[in-house]
Amino acid sequence: MTISTKLVLALLIATAGAAQAKDGAINCDNCAAWNKPVKPFNVVANTWYVGVDGLSVVLITGPEGHILVDGALPQSAKMIEASIKELGFSIKDVKLIVNSHAHWDHAGAIAALQRASGAVVAASASSALGLQSGANVVDDPQYQRASTTRAPKVRKVRVVGGGEVLKVGPLAITAHLTPGHTPGATSWSWNSCDAQRCVDVVYADSLNPVSSDDFYFIGKGGKTPDISASFAGSIAKVAALKCDVVLSAPPSFSDTFAKAAGRTAERNPFVAPGGCKAYAADAAKRLDERLKRERSAAGV
Repeated sequence: MTISTKLVLALLIATAGAAQAKDGAINCDNCAAWNKPVKPFNVVANTWYVGVDGLSVVLITGPEGHILVDGALPQSAKMIEASIKELGFSIKDVKLIVNSHAHWDHAGAIAALQRASGAVVAASASSALGLQSGANVVDDPQYQRASTTRAPKVRKVRVVGGGEVLKVGPLAITAHLTPGHTPGATSWSWNSCDAQRCVDVVYADSLNPVSSDDFYFIGKGGKTPDISASFAGSIAKVAALKCDVVLSAPPSFSDTFAKAAGRTAERNPFVAPGGCKAYAADAAKRLDERLKRERSAAGV
């Protein structure tokens, strides 16, 4: 074997290793529980759940291609693809992948799913930066300068604005910017139809006010902005959406599995107008409690 051949082989091995590392699993206290497999199921009409136990991923199917919402953990990719196949669809027919927010537990598998499908990935401007860097942006409430946790980088992301409608054939999905949990948080809505009826579905991003220990939603000493009003505005926006069905980035926040378990041929618990208002009301309560603690700690 010549020196040049050895060098080429070494470079190929190094490149393969880097690719494998890029899509390596993320280990966290809750990751194993979140990533437990779930049998995929129909939510309503052409909307399907293909996520894992603690992290939602939703498939919207159409005659000219499908839309996938979110990507869970990096190690969720194969399960998501398998769930799509189990339902009788193909990852190759996914033409668009949209993201709620770019944290690694909701976007970690998007890079792998994009490679498997060739789909366009779309997200808000701030989330696009997070997806392409594989890390939280600096104004994210959960940003930690010393953090070494990284998600696989998404090669190319289409930036979308609030109210923008993306289409795959007759499918149309609308972006609603709902910053708070992250600066780029985005909720999505679409019309889900079958032969009997059409319903308005909302995939509500997390409205949970969690953060790093040193972050204040009311701002801190003039060094960081007060985003409490903007966060409250996002909650109000979700409450006002046309919403027959609400799904959420963390499935537990919208009782996803309880609804699935209670579904019968005659009754679909997912279809319950008022779901977005209830989801928003719970979020408003949690935000109010958080802001009270912050103001008390700051002596405001």
